[in-house]
Amino acid sequence: MPVAAIILAAGASRRLGQPKQLVAYQGETLLERAIRLAKESGAVPVLVVLGANLQIIRAATRLDDAIQVFNQHWEQGIASSIHAGLDALDVHASQASGVLLMNCDQVLLSAEHLRTLLAAFAGEDEPCIVTSVYAGVQGVPTIIPRVLFPALLELRGDKGARALLVEPRCRVIALPFDGGEVDIDLPADLNQLK
Repeated sequence: MPVAAIILAAGASRRLGQPKQLVAYQGETLLERAIRLAKESGAVPVLVVLGANLQIIRAATRLDDAIQVFNQHWEQGIASSIHAGLDALDVHASQASGVLLMNCDQVLLSAEHLRTLLAAFAGEDEPCIVTSVYAGVQGVPTIIPRVLFPALLELRGDKGARALLVEPRCRVIALPFDGGEVDIDLPADLNQLK
């Protein structure tokens, strides 16, 4: 059974001062790059959750490789984007065995790392969480099995999937992601793209 990807890209990037989804890196926007990596990994389908700056992002980004989901409650935090993605998943991939949750601003992410996560998930007989570990923490990209979708729907505010890792309800496989902590949040972070 396939694993779908949900790219969480609804935030306003207030600290950055511009939509991080549109930051250019190696000839593509960060959002286009995240979609490409998800597709190259074999995740099916790829959904992208948008919210803030919707029209600007749609006008400036090639999104035809992904199913677009609009989170009208994006200002309520990342949990609302996870909910919107899962609601869309029910329509587009109701048979998905799990969901690969991603951000669009981890500039050192590779399709190879995503494929490693997916292979570990596929190799398990029982439901498990497969997560990335970097800088001493577990975080996205993370695969959550379908059995835990109700737990994702219980999240509120700015609580993401990491909340499920604190007291996991199933086995957790943590795979190293060197440089996973490198992301784009502040203007100074843009220097990492050069």
